[in-house]
Amino acid sequence: MAEIVITNENFESEVAKSDVPVLVDFWAEWCGPCKMMGPVVAEIAEEQAGKIKVGKCNVDDNGELAQKYGIMSIPCFILFKNGEVVAQTVGGQPKDALTQFALQ
Repeated sequence: MAEIVITNENFESEVAKSDVPVLVDFWAEWCGPCKMMGPVVAEIAEEQAGKIKVGKCNVDDNGELAQKYGIMSIPCFILFKNGEVVAQTVGGQPKDALTQFALQ
């Protein structure tokens, strides 16, 4: 399963009401480290399909969500369980570390 595009409009249905944990990658088109993490995030989405859901939220297009979750630096990865934030990390990461983070 590929990553899901998370927007202000679908956040409630895709993240808040998800029955599996959701890893959301807050990113922007102009962000170099975000672009670097793109393929890593895509691989995790494929490899962990069924265990977790992986979403990408463009902070420029979805400022409301970025503001709600206090996104100050990107890439920012937030893990949601039952609609609640359970963990957050910022910056580029090795795939193994991000996978471990997502599966906690």
